[in-house]
Amino acid sequence: MSNWTNKIPEAARDYLAGRRLDEIECILPDIAGVARGKAMPAWKFDKQASFYLPTTIFLQTITGDWATSPKGEDEYKEPDMTLVPDFGTATAAPWTADVTLQIIHDARDTAGDPIPTAPRNVLKRVMKLYADKGWRPVVAPEMEFFFVARNTDPNNPIIPPVGRTGRRAAAKQAYSMSAVDEYGKVIDDVYDFAEAMGLEIDGILQEGGAGQVEINLAHGDPVALADNIFYFKRMIREAALRHDFFATFMAKPIEGEPGSAMHIHHSVVGIESGGNIFTGADQAETPAFMQFIGGMQRYLPSAVALMAPYVNSYRRYVPDFAAPINLEWGRDNRTTGLRVPLSTPEARRVENRLAGMDCNPYLGIAASLACGYLGLLNDSKPRAECVTNAYMGNDELPLTLGDAIDLLDEDQDLREVLGGEFVDLYVAVKRHEYKEFQQVISPWEREHLLLNV
Repeated sequence: MSNWTNKIPEAARDYLAGRRLDEIECILPDIAGVARGKAMPAWKFDKQASFYLPTTIFLQTITGDWATSPKGEDEYKEPDMTLVPDFGTATAAPWTADVTLQIIHDARDTAGDPIPTAPRNVLKRVMKLYADKGWRPVVAPEMEFFFVARNTDPNNPIIPPVGRTGRRAAAKQAYSMSAVDEYGKVIDDVYDFAEAMGLEIDGILQEGGAGQVEINLAHGDPVALADNIFYFKRMIREAALRHDFFATFMAKPIEGEPGSAMHIHHSVVGIESGGNIFTGADQAETPAFMQFIGGMQRYLPSAVALMAPYVNSYRRYVPDFAAPINLEWGRDNRTTGLRVPLSTPEARRVENRLAGMDCNPYLGIAASLACGYLGLLNDSKPRAECVTNAYMGNDELPLTLGDAIDLLDEDQDLREVLGGEFVDLYVAVKRHEYKEFQQVISPWEREHLLLNV
């Protein structure tokens, strides 16, 4: 083995044991969370000192078009950035025909400094702000997604898959073991792939939608868990394709069905004390706990553009579909956007239920942590706890991508935490995508407006 293989995780070393490594995938997440990079023979990876990609990768929209650089650069030059491998992220790509490792790379400029518009660097920036205050955030994400029938024509609606009984997956079967068993072979591959990749699954359950599944991840370091979600999305798609399914992480893929969220549980540990700063010596809630909630209530409207990044994302924010449409907080109350789950005092945490599964995990987690950080910094005070049905309250969130982009663009506090250069680029990409969408005429418009108005 090469010298760098002693730096990779045990699961990756186990995967290579007794095998000849064929290929390395040098990847990094773009603004959408799509894996960009290059694949190369393992022998070439050993010999090549540096790897390069153009910085304009972060200007690419979800449609493959390119937004205009907010810096006014000569974009045609497409200047390079250096890719630096993080060997701690090395993991198998067990669905490939040959023996392949994936390695997430960090983006740096020619001086060796982090590229501020790279999503992984944005999350690391937020983590450093916490560390500078003597804090270490801990998160636990929940991933919801749908298995759906193959959809090769975008003009056709997305429909649930056919399970082992020969019937299409049914809705309103939350927590049903029989419903999960309908596509058990896909779940088996997900488990097998996860084991080969060294990814820890805390649990798998059926959600409320037809073919909708939730995977829970154990709590841990935010960057490491964002890496895991990045890998999981790719792996789950590959597992579904093996069985003639698609896996989709769209926020709202099927009309009349619930949407898919990425709920994020947060706590904060004191670096010196090692204790949860949300819990005091008397085991009671601390002022920091309330400040964190207050910060989320104050800043989440401006951060929604990072947690709901597409026009489809806002189809999830509707009443009666188990999705939050408010910024209320409550203990063990799933109607609130900010839920305090039942837990021991040591595990006291806040669950942000706003983020969609379509968000870039690095940016969704960074934005959520940024709101809590600003609350801690500014001694934010939350509103009174909601002890009723929060779905009955008024809308507090931007309900279109355009409105969400404007709020993010104008929020100076979030700009300071996330980085002004990143926010400018993100806003430029999202405005470009929104403009593209506005030029599309939907079937609803043709059906109801063509001959009636």
